[in-house]
Amino acid sequence: MAVLDLNYYPREYVNLLMKILHIPNLLSGSRLVLAPLAFYLIDNLMWRAAAIVVLVAVLTDLLDGYFARRLQLESHSGGLLDHSSDAFFVTVTLAALATQHLVSWVLPCFVIGAFLQYVLDSKAILGQSLRASLLGRYNGIAYFVLAGWPVMQNGLNLHPLADPWFLWASWALIASTAVSMLDRLLALRRARSGAHA
Repeated sequence: MAVLDLNYYPREYVNLLMKILHIPNLLSGSRLVLAPLAFYLIDNLMWRAAAIVVLVAVLTDLLDGYFARRLQLESHSGGLLDHSSDAFFVTVTLAALATQHLVSWVLPCFVIGAFLQYVLDSKAILGQSLRASLLGRYNGIAYFVLAGWPVMQNGLNLHPLADPWFLWASWALIASTAVSMLDRLLALRRARSGAHA
């Protein structure tokens, strides 16, 4: 069993193997695969399986950053992959919930718009660090919560919140996202006018 026991090998070899495999990027990228699966399961009302997929997605989101820091593999491209995977997973999951009339269809569209603005404004494609506003960061967390909560409560067959609450929460997030996007746009205009002054 020593072949499977990572404690059997010296830590340097384990770390080297994890760096070669680039575990953080594999974890981030897994959400790109999990998203269509989540959509299928939610669309077909397979709530228990969908809840497992959502839990795995959250777990990979928590672990990718941890391993990136621990293995000193933090990079702009890794951060972009992480955020892109989050945005894709959340958007697809919210779209699936919209097919069940649990959230508004407007929200997944706003998530895409906010993410694109975030990437373009940060110039992340050019290798610069992603710059999140405080409201944008809270919105990102709220997207995950709203995407996961109805799936989990249906998967566990526990319903502390009635379905209309999710629809109202989606409209609140739409408003919050609009404010965040407007704030980012105004900050960009101020920065540009300050650079020309």
